[in-house]
Amino acid sequence: MNALKRTVAIDGPAASGKGTIARSLATHFGFAHLDTGLLYRAVALRALQGEEPAQAARALRMEDVERDGLRDPGVSLKASEVAADPEIREALIEFQRDFARRDGGAVLDGRDIGTVICPDADAKLFVTARPAVRAARRHSELERSGHDIDYADVLREMAERDARDSERDDAPLRQAEDAVAIDTSDMTPHEALEAAIIAVGERV
Repeated sequence: MNALKRTVAIDGPAASGKGTIARSLATHFGFAHLDTGLLYRAVALRALQGEEPAQAARALRMEDVERDGLRDPGVSLKASEVAADPEIREALIEFQRDFARRDGGAVLDGRDIGTVICPDADAKLFVTARPAVRAARRHSELERSGHDIDYADVLREMAERDARDSERDDAPLRQAEDAVAIDTSDMTPHEALEAAIIAVGERV
């Protein structure tokens, strides 16, 4: 592959730390970064505002991914629903692959990057953590954003989302066979990043 078009694929469940790792890896290697989950959140937001979801997916632009409110709890739930729609996933595939092929290298994180979107990525990571740890992280994140929500509700909603993501027929969340697994449950952010840098550095 062209040295200027290296691709790093990072998958994993919500609040596993994959987004933080992806952003930091992109900075470390000088690559562009795309949080592909934001694509589905952007579609979800447009759907909640009355637009037909598949049409919103086909018309999606990069500026939609930068809108306020994409991480609100209601948008999160809707995003998991729209992500299970094969028509929406198909509409967003080329958007993601075009980003992955950009000059200068790219890091993409999501649920099906290493298995469906970029199966030939130069490096693949699967970042995970125990459900209770992930729920605690998300709960803290929501509280810092001003949302009043119980930890038990966050844990329940996360379990429901994990089930939808893992059990859907089209592009379910799973670890690619050639992905390096990183469990961040008992790692500091620095330790998780160091493990990711080593794994990716050996391949790109």
